Amino acid sequence: MLVNLTTSATYEGLFGDPELAALLDGKSEIGAMLEVERALARVQGRLGVIPEAAAEGIDEHLACIDLEPEDLRQRTAADGVPVPALLDIVRACIPEDAADWLHWGATSQDIADTAMVLQLRACLDLLEGRLAGVIDDLKAKSHTHEDLVMAARTRGQVATPITFGLKLARWAQPLIDAEAALPAVRVHALRVQFGGAAGANTAIAPYGPSISETLAAELDLADSPPWHTARGGILEAAGWLASVVAGLSKFGSDLILLGRSEIGEVRAGDGGGSSTMPQKANPVAAEAVFTLGRLATSLHGGLLAAAAPAEERDGAAWALEWILLPQLLLACGAALRHARALADSLIPNPEAMRRTLDAQPGSMAEAASFALARECSRSEAKALVRAALSAPEGFAAALAEKVPAVDWDSVLDPASVVPASHAEAERIWATRR
Repeated sequence: MLVNLTTSATYEGLFGDPELAALLDGKSEIGAMLEVERALARVQGRLGVIPEAAAEGIDEHLACIDLEPEDLRQRTAADGVPVPALLDIVRACIPEDAADWLHWGATSQDIADTAMVLQLRACLDLLEGRLAGVIDDLKAKSHTHEDLVMAARTRGQVATPITFGLKLARWAQPLIDAEAALPAVRVHALRVQFGGAAGANTAIAPYGPSISETLAAELDLADSPPWHTARGGILEAAGWLASVVAGLSKFGSDLILLGRSEIGEVRAGDGGGSSTMPQKANPVAAEAVFTLGRLATSLHGGLLAAAAPAEERDGAAWALEWILLPQLLLACGAALRHARALADSLIPNPEAMRRTLDAQPGSMAEAASFALARECSRSEAKALVRAALSAPEGFAAALAEKVPAVDWDSVLDPASVVPASHAEAERIWATRR
């Protein structure tokens, strides 16, 4: 048992994401906090809130400071937030006449929240590219296999035929929705935080709103009233991350089912070995995506709990975000990484798909019922189909004997679903802007 599987050398390949983790480590957090302090000083200098020379001194000296997370460990444990320790170290490194103006009018949460948003933005940039890659791969495979017929399954049972091209489009559908939703998520989540001690900017009134607006522009973030206790933007980002992983989890779950030994209709990824059964090729990557989906659901629930802070600021609920949001980002990153590899390596087995349909003549029962409904009442049509399904001479022969006027070769041909499946797949792809 390990403290954190996402950063474990043993499990990182399954549940971690080194590229994303580098954007969320201690050095990255410190760099983001320093970036916010520098931007705040520059903005306040331009607005005349602090002396311009002090602003230039702060910006210049903070650009050269190199801190390690260990430098903040002891004070963070005492203060409950790393910003006071950071400020004490930084003030000792810059001239006194500039140090007095550092962090002017801000509170620790202003710096920490805005730094978190900068890190979140970098993560979303990375995730957006990966998401597009998964969708692109699924779209290419969908067009390649647009005429390949397979059995649809509903509630654990073979239903009617569809095309594998439509199946691929449906795997992409929630991901396309998430891709389309991301710009709005960015607007709501990537906001500057500047409210001062109690969110009213009283210490620097009446400059608070102008500082916030200018700081937002300086950092290329959206401006916002202070949101110390209004965590909707973070919740929106968390919901988006959870929705991406949920869509990927459905993809992984379906691959596990379609790759079962007795089904074998789709193969994706390199199978993992068993310690005792050499014949097995376990669907490790698909399983990991499924697991990450369940993890993301739990993390999202925790962030919902963190979104009800007490009073004007609340360190207890706030700290939950520090713990859970990075884990949710890593879960999304790892799931996308696995999904990209699965989508790229995905290979259907047309023979197995055909065997499934041949073994389930009832998969064309719906088509038969609708064809018969043109010759008789719908209730009579259903009764005829039910009788034909259990007829000793076989489904097709029984139908041909009862109603010879119908072209049963065409009606019962699974390939008859190709045009409709293709049309629905294209409707899905057309939703992608």
